[in-house]
Amino acid sequence: MQETTRQDLETVQKVLREAEQYEHACRVLNYDEETICPKKGMEEQGEIIAFLENRAFSLKKDPAFLAAADRLYEERKELEPLDQVLAETLHRERARTKNITPEMDAAHRKVYSKAFVDWLEAKNRADYRIFAPSLQAVTAAQKEEIAKCEGSYATPYDCLLDQYERGMTQKQLDEIFGTCKERLLPLLQRIRKSKKKIRTDFLSRSVTDEQQKQMAEWLMDVLCFDKERGAITTTEHPFTDGLGRDDVRITTHYYPNQFLSSIFTVIHEGGHALFEQLQPRENWDHFINQNKTMGMHESVSRFYENRIGRSRAFLSLLYPKAREIFPQVLSDVTEEEFYEAVNAVEPSLIRTEADELTYTIHIIIRYELEKEIVNGETDFATLPQRWNEKYQEYLGVTPANDREGILQDVHWASGFGYFPTYALGNMYHAMYATRMAKDLDIEKEAASGSFAGINRWMTDHVFARADQVDAPTWIREITGRDLTPNDFLNYLEEKYGSLYCLKGCE
Repeated sequence: MQETTRQDLETVQKVLREAEQYEHACRVLNYDEETICPKKGMEEQGEIIAFLENRAFSLKKDPAFLAAADRLYEERKELEPLDQVLAETLHRERARTKNITPEMDAAHRKVYSKAFVDWLEAKNRADYRIFAPSLQAVTAAQKEEIAKCEGSYATPYDCLLDQYERGMTQKQLDEIFGTCKERLLPLLQRIRKSKKKIRTDFLSRSVTDEQQKQMAEWLMDVLCFDKERGAITTTEHPFTDGLGRDDVRITTHYYPNQFLSSIFTVIHEGGHALFEQLQPRENWDHFINQNKTMGMHESVSRFYENRIGRSRAFLSLLYPKAREIFPQVLSDVTEEEFYEAVNAVEPSLIRTEADELTYTIHIIIRYELEKEIVNGETDFATLPQRWNEKYQEYLGVTPANDREGILQDVHWASGFGYFPTYALGNMYHAMYATRMAKDLDIEKEAASGSFAGINRWMTDHVFARADQVDAPTWIREITGRDLTPNDFLNYLEEKYGSLYCLKGCE
């Protein structure tokens, strides 16, 4: 490596190290804001977060940093592999933010901060009108950022999508989701017409927060979540945040009459946490630890939550523990009834509580609406009505109010392009589950009481290169194939065809 290249690398690393101090503080404050911050303190705390985020952004606008980063990209072949990844990452970020000034960034962050507070108030009051002005402000900010973004995009939405799932396009998603609708909607109708009736009365029996906390602790042990490098608490909208190299926080929500909700939230968020805890530690040293696409991340959380968590093998492990912790719920319930209830298909209003089959339909609805918003094809005043119409058309259910309709998700308070990654995650994990089955007896591992074996395979195949390559390359390296929805759709058709006797039952 030439001396000038070494100096440029040191210049870049010094700035990134300082920026990370601000960003780390922001993650801690954001975690506080979404968990225990008092309601009246949220707006002020949001302003502080926006200020610190802007400081980190401004550091990366320093001319010396930008010049060094540009030279590193030009001379990237001199660098070791992980620093090459860093140079390419900075180049992509430069194209996206080059024309965004610190002043514009600061103004937009205030918009997103206020939108979160307004969304929370609107959700609590079940009144979209409270959030509507902020949603329009978020949309305006996003469009301004799109206009400043360098690069060639077929649609405005492609620019935003690229931030979460680089390389993915609206055209590709239209094709993928078109295939999903062609197969999932008829499958759902066949299930709804099935004569097979699944008992679910016990799912709404009352449980205490303490019982749910006890279950959460047990689940984290089964997941092999490192409690010395992570923590759990509760929040309105569950999430996971990797605050630092050795600090990964997950959250859940306890509902007194939905004991399954926290169980599968913990497994889902635990999957995200494992991705953070088990990624190569050198990723932090080279400042590439946040390179994963959201589709990659959601594939892992959905894999643990559904492919493992709702499997017959894992539920045979969970059932006796659930009877022990929730005796008032399961004393008169058989293991088979428990398995069937956990996997019952019932079109519902709330995405986070949706069954494995209808979940992707929830995502398609959001995708279709946010495309309209970003591409300037929507009327904000009638957006809740459009939401309700799509729920009725695709799932046959209609929200009674805005809380269980358009206000249920927090995502639009910070922009658009994230939602499709949930569905892409389903497709990725179905593909690598097929590959995993060649190396592991997944059923045996799921029933063993420890996910250590599954975690080792995931570490070696799924986590190892996620920060180094784009999603198309990543899934091809793991499976030897390009992205397809067919593994996922085949899995759903086989599993639910059997559960609901669509081909006949003995």
